[in-house]
Amino acid sequence: QPRLVESGGGLVQPGGSLRLSCEASEFTFAHFTITWFRQAPGKEREGLACISGDSDITNYVDSVKRRFTVSRDNAKNTAYLEMNNLKPEDTAVYYCAADQKGAPNMICRSYWYFLPSYGYDYWGQGTQVTVSV
Repeated sequence: QPRLVESGGGLVQPGGSLRLSCEASEFTFAHFTITWFRQAPGKEREGLACISGDSDITNYVDSVKRRFTVSRDNAKNTAYLEMNNLKPEDTAVYYCAADQKGAPNMICRSYWYFLPSYGYDYWGQGTQVTVSV
């Protein structure tokens, strides 16, 4: 059963940092693009950061591109999201999603990679991040 499991969330003060992990199992992780999403209560799920299978391509939405860094270690079947200078508005459940579709020159470059409706193959169940004093 293919699976993605997020971890690393928790309570952090404004200005603090967290590193989230997304561990994959039962599928060939290196063949998949990984995108991080988040969803706050009552809000739509939004894409944040995308990384290609070989890490050659990364892309971010403007709201996080100077604060968040996406990376991956295929030998560990794990992707990461390093989050710095966290703000209360970053409070949300954070998810990772995996996709094997798409032309190589479009991966993470096209806007639809940041849409949960794109049709990702696998989703994790999320990890809670709370930014508060």
